Amino acid sequence: MKKYRVYVILMMVMLFWGFNVSATKVLVTHFAPLTMTAFRILTAGITVLLILKAMKVSKKLQLKELGFIMFVGLFNVVAHHFFLSLGLQKTTATNAGLIMGLAPLMTTVLAILFLGTRLTGIRFIGILLGLIGVGFVVLNGGGALSSGSFGDLFIFISLFVQAISYVFIRKASATIDGRVMTGWMLVTGGGYLLIISLLMEPKGLPTMMTGDIGLWAIFLASAILATAVGHMVYNQAVQHIGAAESAIFVNLSPFFALVGSSLFLGEAIRLQQLLGFIFIILGVLCGSGVVEKIIRARKKTVNISM
Repeated sequence: MKKYRVYVILMMVMLFWGFNVSATKVLVTHFAPLTMTAFRILTAGITVLLILKAMKVSKKLQLKELGFIMFVGLFNVVAHHFFLSLGLQKTTATNAGLIMGLAPLMTTVLAILFLGTRLTGIRFIGILLGLIGVGFVVLNGGGALSSGSFGDLFIFISLFVQAISYVFIRKASATIDGRVMTGWMLVTGGGYLLIISLLMEPKGLPTMMTGDIGLWAIFLASAILATAVGHMVYNQAVQHIGAAESAIFVNLSPFFALVGSSLFLGEAIRLQQLLGFIFIILGVLCGSGVVEKIIRARKKTVNISM
């Protein structure tokens, strides 16, 4: 596949992911949040497995591999979506989208701590810029602790536990196909969430019968386009153009989250949030190693031309 086609596809995925924040905000407002999340994740996982079967990519997992997937799913799916659904009840889709834009930076921080990734000066600056950006986002309402502040905290926790899962996934990616892992992780994680929802939301199932056609369209778009197809396509893009180049496009996700929250939810975008967006993007570019790769590539080009 030609690079420009991969770029266009990646931009579409970032559009889906950015708008999905607003979609999830709508869904947790109208349905019991954990119950809805469980069914949304299960729908996404089943969709992935069906697509892989049609592509003849499905693989019979060994017991050890399935156990690993179920363990990582506790972080990547269960804890991540548990705190995400709680956080979106208490904060705006704008704040949630911006904080979730820190995902590549958070993954880098954990890789430095647990995988031996070297902490360079540029990466350290990136981490500081990202933290400043989050400060602008969280304190945009004046800095007092409020329901929204706790919502932002839940979103940050959801991001943190997801980043932990990426550390484990990196170690297993050499032996398990990323797409197969994604499908089974979503299915097993959705099963966990369904059990949790039955315990925490005993009256949650009846709320799933109250949605109209519009709400169910949003539900299916979130589950199938953003979660199932989006993650599969992104994994494929990483294989075609590399993780570093693909990571650059992730920075478009918080931008589309800003656009979506304003366009679909009517949320006002404040100056502090725009400043936070700028600092987060700069932090991710520096902290995730993208800037260093660009610098090395330019040096190499200069040396060759000389």
